[in-house]
Amino acid sequence: MSPLPPQPLSPLDGRYRSAVEGLGDHLSEAGLNRARVHVEVEWLLFLADHRMFGAEPVDAEQARSLRAWASEFGQPEIDELARLEATTRHDVKAVEYLVRQRLAEQGLTPLAELTHFACTSEDVNNLSYGLTLRAALVDVWLPRFDAVVAKLRELALAHRDQPLLAHTHGQPATPTTFGKELAVFVHRLRRQRDRIVAVEFPAKFSGATGTFSAHVAADPDADWPALSRAFVTSLGLSWNPLTTQIESHDGQAELFGRIAHANRILHNLATDVWTYISMGYLTQIPQPGATGSSTMPHKINPIRFENAEANLELSSALLDSLASTLTTSRLQRDLTDSTTQRNIGVALGHSLLALDNLLKGLGEIAVNPDALAADLDGNWEVLGEAIQTVIRAEVTAGRSSIADPYALLKELTRGKRATAEDLAEFIRGLDIGDAAKERLLALTPATYTGLASELVDHLDA
Repeated sequence: MSPLPPQPLSPLDGRYRSAVEGLGDHLSEAGLNRARVHVEVEWLLFLADHRMFGAEPVDAEQARSLRAWASEFGQPEIDELARLEATTRHDVKAVEYLVRQRLAEQGLTPLAELTHFACTSEDVNNLSYGLTLRAALVDVWLPRFDAVVAKLRELALAHRDQPLLAHTHGQPATPTTFGKELAVFVHRLRRQRDRIVAVEFPAKFSGATGTFSAHVAADPDADWPALSRAFVTSLGLSWNPLTTQIESHDGQAELFGRIAHANRILHNLATDVWTYISMGYLTQIPQPGATGSSTMPHKINPIRFENAEANLELSSALLDSLASTLTTSRLQRDLTDSTTQRNIGVALGHSLLALDNLLKGLGEIAVNPDALAADLDGNWEVLGEAIQTVIRAEVTAGRSSIADPYALLKELTRGKRATAEDLAEFIRGLDIGDAAKERLLALTPATYTGLASELVDHLDA
């Protein structure tokens, strides 16, 4: 068998590329190198602006040109970095040489020694990861997440009054509304979103072991912590003053834990919708040309929700591993984080793919009111809760002398099918007030939804 041409090993770079390609702009190797170039350029301009070691600030046009080159990082730079790294065998050193080349092209050779000045590779890397991860989150992942939440809110409002037989422990339970059940997910996801966006992106810029040793050797009079803080915060990151060679990654661990939590809420949504489809409560809208089964023409499989489940599980497993690994580094530095962080894009990619499938899946379902009504009408025994609770209230108010109302209703309904007529006859024979009796006689499983519909209003409170 002849070998295939080079193929993507990950389905994220093959079959599902179109759904996740936005992440590649930030969390790929090229995206990381673009951020590294940006950091290196900003650092040397920062040093020049502060006239360190007699340097003069770069004039506005030269600085603009240098920054434009960094932001327009593309295939020529990618190719040149590959050539340089083949010699250096070090990715960050290759970036330094690339920046030096650009300085020479712009006639800024006198600034060359300010490139990567007093930096350890991790100074550049941790800033670059902070920038790329924040951009990926804000520009790509959050908009897709927000679109899913917005679709859920739309469905919750549309179906706020649609009665639904609830199921606890898989058994018929007190009815609710379909809209209220979706509103629960909206509320949970919004809460988790707030926690995701609240995570800081800490960064360090303090040398080989976090001590500013080389900096002080070069200029013992400079306030290097203050300069470091000013530089880090100028990039929109938060400054971490106490580190080893590496930034401690606690911010990333917090972020990955919170995204994994959001994944698991979405996983719960996917399994619930899948279950409602299997029960006939929801129908799937046929898509033109789509095939549900290779042999059974009638089928419309809930593949969007199954795909989401699988990808959310993969994403959460990777995010858990990232959070666990990144919080530990032997003594002042080991390289476990370097390899691990290169998989951030994969972890978020599986989550993004799941969001894409959920958004499409939620747009391809419809409520089946006939099935919902039939199930409600077949389970009148769920009104047992209402009856025994009303009796308790009547006993407390002195309008009834019934002993142990719960046991009375348990005897009537537990493990049995009770019809509307059975319950009406039972209610008429109760020793309770007329107003309570009439209220119970008017109740049906479809109307026994309490404040479910009104609770949906809390989404916009």
